[in-house]
Amino acid sequence: MIRILFACVHNAGRSQMAAALFNQLADPSLAQAISAGTEPATHIHPEVLNAMREVGIELEGVTPQFLSADLASQANILVTMGCGESCPVVPGAKREDWELPDPKGQPLEHVRLIRDEIRRRVQELVKANGWGRSG
Repeated sequence: MIRILFACVHNAGRSQMAAALFNQLADPSLAQAISAGTEPATHIHPEVLNAMREVGIELEGVTPQFLSADLASQANILVTMGCGESCPVVPGAKREDWELPDPKGQPLEHVRLIRDEIRRRVQELVKANGWGRSG
């Protein structure tokens, strides 16, 4: 099975949205996503919780996690979102960087735009690799 690691600084916004959307769209027997941050926050940003609830995904109770070298080594694909040079290099893993604004403290209208852009990119990744759910 393929493991995708979505990484950002605080693991409280972009990477959480990406992993949740990926796991909603991808066949779990083919690929699964996890997320982590280089400096994890204590909780998911409230504006992100609200934006994700609008699309039927509940992130309340999800705790941001540290992007350790061990966790990174489990990834086949590393998608970074603003952690720049602080994201680890994962030998053998394909790496993509998605330049996306940080949703922290943004009005809900802006967070929706970020969420929808993440969904578009996740859909492309799933479709391009044939990881979609059947049926």
